[in-house]
Amino acid sequence: MTITRIESGKRMSQAVVHNGIVYLAGQVGNPGDDVTAQTRTVLAEIDRLLAAAGTDKTKLITAQIWLADIATGFAAMNAVWDEWVAPGNTPARYTGEAKLAGPEYLVEIIVTAAV
Repeated sequence: MTITRIESGKRMSQAVVHNGIVYLAGQVGNPGDDVTAQTRTVLAEIDRLLAAAGTDKTKLITAQIWLADIATGFAAMNAVWDEWVAPGNTPARYTGEAKLAGPEYLVEIIVTAAV
């Protein structure tokens, strides 16, 4: 059984690969940016981490999206998501509202993908 940890720190790894699945830690954008900019930053970081794990967004299995305010952020996040997600390769996705790590964070996205 091989477990590969990517960008490991004291508290967590940014990605873990096990049995052909890559699990990404929750990714957040730059504090102070709006939902659109934070979503773009998050998705770029997801692309980077998936590449480091030897895969890409066409292999997404699940996506979990948390918004600080779903009423004001859902449409803006979805506009960026729809431009980014690979047509025909959309993951099972769930979106909800949550109190994030700090009020400056408006969106957090967690994905799993096949390698």
